[in-house]
Amino acid sequence: MQKASTELRQARFGADERLVTIFARLLSSLVAVRPIRRLTLASSLVASLATLLIAAPAQALVSEVAGTKVGLQPRVTALALGFREGEGETFANESGNAVLHGNVSEYAIYWDPGDEFDHVWVSNLDGFFRALGEATLATPFGVIAQYRDRSNAVAPFHALFKGAYSDTVKFPAKKCTDPEDLSTCLTDAQLREQLQSFIATHGLPTGMSTVYDLLTPPGVAVCVDEAATSCSDYTLSKTEEEHNERNSVSYKASFCSYHSDINPDSAPEGDGHTILYAAIPWVAYTSAYDCQDGGWNPEKHKETQEKPKELTEKEEEARKKALEEDAPEKKAEEEKTRRLEDPHIEEPNQEPEGEDGDAAALTDVLVDQISEEEMNAVTDPLLNAWHDNRGEEATDLCRNAFASTAGENGTGGEISGSVKAEPETEAGTLSNVTVGPHRYYINNVFNLSGVGCSGGPALFARFTAPNPVNAGEIIGVDGMESGISLIEAKSFGPSGPPTLTFGTFSWNFGDGSPEVKGFAPGAPTCEVPWLSPCAASAFHSYQYGGTYTVTLTITDVDGDTTSVSHEITVVGPPPPSPSSEGPEGPNGTSSPASSPSGTPNGGSSTGAPASVPAPIVAATIVAQSLRKALHKGLVVRYSVNEQVAGHFEVLLSSSVARHLGITGTPATGLPVGSAPYVVIAKAILVTTKGGHSSVHIQFSKRTAARLAHAHKVALMLRLIVRNASGASPTTTTVISSTTLG
Repeated sequence: MQKASTELRQARFGADERLVTIFARLLSSLVAVRPIRRLTLASSLVASLATLLIAAPAQALVSEVAGTKVGLQPRVTALALGFREGEGETFANESGNAVLHGNVSEYAIYWDPGDEFDHVWVSNLDGFFRALGEATLATPFGVIAQYRDRSNAVAPFHALFKGAYSDTVKFPAKKCTDPEDLSTCLTDAQLREQLQSFIATHGLPTGMSTVYDLLTPPGVAVCVDEAATSCSDYTLSKTEEEHNERNSVSYKASFCSYHSDINPDSAPEGDGHTILYAAIPWVAYTSAYDCQDGGWNPEKHKETQEKPKELTEKEEEARKKALEEDAPEKKAEEEKTRRLEDPHIEEPNQEPEGEDGDAAALTDVLVDQISEEEMNAVTDPLLNAWHDNRGEEATDLCRNAFASTAGENGTGGEISGSVKAEPETEAGTLSNVTVGPHRYYINNVFNLSGVGCSGGPALFARFTAPNPVNAGEIIGVDGMESGISLIEAKSFGPSGPPTLTFGTFSWNFGDGSPEVKGFAPGAPTCEVPWLSPCAASAFHSYQYGGTYTVTLTITDVDGDTTSVSHEITVVGPPPPSPSSEGPEGPNGTSSPASSPSGTPNGGSSTGAPASVPAPIVAATIVAQSLRKALHKGLVVRYSVNEQVAGHFEVLLSSSVARHLGITGTPATGLPVGSAPYVVIAKAILVTTKGGHSSVHIQFSKRTAARLAHAHKVALMLRLIVRNASGASPTTTTVISSTTLG
């Protein structure tokens, strides 16, 4: 299977390789983007969305070619770069037509009778398909759950890989003549016919919960129609090749991939006989940057075109003279050096030279195409749902936008690697998304919340606890420090046009009072009276003294949640001792949520006579880096006033644990209304007398490895101890929290 890899290397590094550029000229003006609706001053989000406008007008992506309707990904010169002013204004699904929900089955079919797919390519692509099923919130795939249809269902999207298959059925007789007149040219009708036969032969599922990716090998052209008016390859005139221009009719009509459907019953919402598929031709050549990033450099939040260094007239004359005098080998080296500065693709999965050389990285271009077709097929499966009046779908509005907007402050998942082309591969190594164990360079997707292009949802909860206050005084807590990019979405009723729905904020003040829940002031939610109350900010007062844990929980329109907790110290008389008829907590003791502590440091005395005082305990996580905590243990300082025995628990928000793939025992005994947490680490504490010291709480290797993927992580520390007062020990629980990065 090495022959295809060898041929590809020769094509990539041959002296007669056609050099390409994507644009005849640059426009000098920057185009402003729509304001981000955000709950934090995350200026990096704004900067990352600033884009350049390309001279060529956008062409429709959802297109009908000779009676065949497809969602095309044309080569990038037909599109503007990234998000443009006014974009998204007609992007809608007013009829609530069908989108895909929840877990969608994904099959990869390699139609390859000539054994042209290198085994490394297949391995890498299959690995990516599998990783899609584990894609986290902090990826472009985390954005598309906000796209709804008339069912109004909301479920995080996952493409569950059901496997791959190499189909060796011979290609049918040639019915189209593509621009390059390759020996094999397949029409969309032939792809459909083979896919239907393949599904029937192997008893595979059909319907609106399955998508088939049909991949064709190098040397095979795919055309939508027999007349070859729109194909995966193209030709250029001699003049265009000499001047590195792309103006030919066949180039402008060419495409990188497309998705479509086979709907034999013409069911408006699809049915059990519907087949959803994406055609992924082989476009993974050095000159294929126009099927990936368009030859643009996104560094420093400003996209500029890659181009050779401009030489002065004197420098150019000196260069020509040197080339005339140099040996052929040196001339070739000089030309290659110049070529490395031309627009080029990004291949973050380059491997050291060896048996497979650079072959592995060739699939990075296809990964981006698969990702774009995946997101468009989910949001517009029957080509009648989410697109604008020009036919541009969810990723088309953000073509060549790779800004990283996921995570805290919009910086989770920074673009990494080098934009500079490597001599061996003539490709850069930029990456912006982690999917499974690898980094990839994947297009952004349009965010319906007015953010523009999103590389992943920003979702983090944050507020600052006030200084100690007196009982009866009013305190204010402001969740507007938080960030939530998926703050609004379209919600459908049984009939009529969609209406807006919004994310929510809720506060648990830790004293047994009712939870405060509502929308965010400043967002459209609070401009409509019936949507009140507004709850991103709230006031509260405490009747009794003690230390209370206040928890803010944010839920976005996808149903994703995040929370943060801080302690507030209240000076005043302790709450009255609970009577035997009072509310009961776990194990028959009074619940700390309904009877907050009056002991110092937030301790709650439970299950003992009033004459036996509870231990006085304090515990805090020492300021440290996340990396150090994972390698050497989480450092915790504590103090006790007497001999005690108990244990520490490190708690992590259940939603964060789920996104990171961390399992743990659910934390019990938290205040009523608290967000769910899991215990991810423990340590025993036994003292013989009062005093203060520190401990290192170790994480398991699996948990540490998972936490290492986080940019920052909010941890809660809970210390539960009892004293040594004979038959009636008393228990104290203290809670603190911190964020490690």
